[in-house]
Amino acid sequence: MTELADAVLPLIRTRADLHRRAASNAHGRQMHDAVDLLEQAAGTEDPAGLYAVTHKALTSAVKVIARADDSSGIIGDACRRLLALHPVHAAAAGVAPGRIVDWMIRFQFAGDVDYFEIDPVAYAPALGEQGVAAYRDRLAEIRAGLGPEPADGEWWRSERSHEWFTLDHNARRLAVLDRDVEEIVRTHARDQRVAVWLQDTAEALEEIGEIDLAVDWARRATEHDRGHQSLTAARYWCGLLAAHRPDELLEARLQVFRTWPSATSAGHLLADAEAAWPDYRDEVLDRLAADPREAVLFALLGLEDARLAWNLAHKLELRDVDAWDRLVEAYERVDPRAVLPVQIELVEAALVQADAQQYRLAARRLKRMRTLARGTDDAAAVDAFIASLRVEHRRRPRFQQELDRAGLP
Repeated sequence: MTELADAVLPLIRTRADLHRRAASNAHGRQMHDAVDLLEQAAGTEDPAGLYAVTHKALTSAVKVIARADDSSGIIGDACRRLLALHPVHAAAAGVAPGRIVDWMIRFQFAGDVDYFEIDPVAYAPALGEQGVAAYRDRLAEIRAGLGPEPADGEWWRSERSHEWFTLDHNARRLAVLDRDVEEIVRTHARDQRVAVWLQDTAEALEEIGEIDLAVDWARRATEHDRGHQSLTAARYWCGLLAAHRPDELLEARLQVFRTWPSATSAGHLLADAEAAWPDYRDEVLDRLAADPREAVLFALLGLEDARLAWNLAHKLELRDVDAWDRLVEAYERVDPRAVLPVQIELVEAALVQADAQQYRLAARRLKRMRTLARGTDDAAAVDAFIASLRVEHRRRPRFQQELDRAGLP
């Protein structure tokens, strides 16, 4: 194992200053190389030695992230990969359950950082029945020492909020380990006040194979309200149906679209409706008309109908620059000269405020306009427009520079 340790641990450990994001990111990528080595070593190295190196790597990684600027999340992802490997290698090595329990408690309640969770379900094979029972006893001791639980589960108000949050996490995961439906509902759904708790319940039930119950709780999460959590739950609900009850998927897609009409939800409905799409087309376009951007993007990207998107953009008085940009790029293949007036409006909008990036975009548009107009009656008008911009914005040297760089007259 010395060879593996010598290859892995120097990639994890460092004395470098990681408060600069560039240095932190570079070291994080190096840490991922170390985790790759540990993953590749499974089944080819002595399990006890492999666990020892993994454990040392995890310990060092946590110390590293405690003093690093990990705003990019690269080091954190490496730590999570190590946390996923740790129980697997512990089970293969036959590590004494008591040692694992001691480490699990110490890591969660007295560790160098408090923003990683560990999963008792993942550690169950290594702990065995007696180890799991010992782990529960240790958690119970900690809970008893905290005194009365804060009202309504508002642990964040407590001075011991971290301990309460950690105990709650363990209660939920142990309910999954026990495959106890009632306990899963109690610990995950809580008072059903927010949609994400209902989705959490559905995911836990899916994990233990209770698919029908998972579908029901996912539907409840979707119908909880019209907020972003319910929209996220709707995606999960439809995913469950697609995997397990496909005959119900189309009706669910229609419900989701009617609740959150958008180009995205319309696109999902289109894909799953297949031959039945004509039955829904008019309703979808009518509902999307309330939001010109969504209507145009669905016609352009979902239906792949640039002519329809172009007509809708004018009929609905589209104002979104990004949507116009995409539409112009697509429609110039249909009618190059037709996009020129829109390009003029986009250039003028870009020059309302002094901004170097907008100057570059405007110059790029103008160059494209010249290409589209070349050899047509519009060529002279485009050059005249560029000349007028040169005069109008003569006190913007950066804009003049961008025009020169683009090779414009």
